[in-house]
Amino acid sequence: MLGQEFSADGGIVRYWTSCGRAKAPQLVFLPGLTADHRLFDKQIEHFVPHMSCLVWDPPSHGSSRPFKLGWGMADLAQLLRAILQREGFTQPVLIGQSMGGYVAQAYLDLYPGEVAGFISIDSCPLQRAYYTAAELWALKHTRAIYQSIPWKMLLDIGSRGCATSAYGQKLMRQMMSDYSKREYIDLAVCGYRALAEAVLADRPYRIDCPALLMCGDHDAAGSAKRYNRAWERHTGLPMRWIEGAGHNANTDAPEYVNMLIERFVADIG
Repeated sequence: MLGQEFSADGGIVRYWTSCGRAKAPQLVFLPGLTADHRLFDKQIEHFVPHMSCLVWDPPSHGSSRPFKLGWGMADLAQLLRAILQREGFTQPVLIGQSMGGYVAQAYLDLYPGEVAGFISIDSCPLQRAYYTAAELWALKHTRAIYQSIPWKMLLDIGSRGCATSAYGQKLMRQMMSDYSKREYIDLAVCGYRALAEAVLADRPYRIDCPALLMCGDHDAAGSAKRYNRAWERHTGLPMRWIEGAGHNANTDAPEYVNMLIERFVADIG
């Protein structure tokens, strides 16, 4: 993977690319809130030899720091599009874990017809109808809760709450540990607020391309499992429950997730 930099108004966004064969499928990996490109190490290792891949550290995450906070989902989608255009990713398959899935849905909403496929990993729908007013209020008022928890306990909660496997828990703890407690809380608060505002915008967020939903059957992050059941029921999108996996299903069951991605890409041609 070749490291690249993209200059934006809020700072520098860092990302990594590989060039596959001519006309090879273009996979774009979008990590979740407070995670970074390492979240997809097992996917990059598997797909780089025969597909074109791109993975980023989202603004304010990982090596894309310092970056001014206050961005929204549409801002991230616009930045992502500029990067994909620069790299010649004209028909990407967007693969988003948690917040990465929200960014992908914002992208689909803003740029219909530009995406070859969408894979959601432990993400949730962005349509307003799925959320209660209480849930949206809670998303915008998380700071006090986070601040009340000692940093070591936050690291334990975050790593064990996101993954069931030893590998997944260790990786999440490593990614979290790169932040100070204050930096981590500021980022989490910004991300949750961005999610709430994207939902409250009440846009259609129509998925106009082939799509696949995945969710760990041990996902304990908020109401992710309930949202995914409703998402499948209301849209008819194919759903795959990842046995034994938590919120970071692609780190808990990488071989199975890679197989599902591979089949999806083959099916869309």
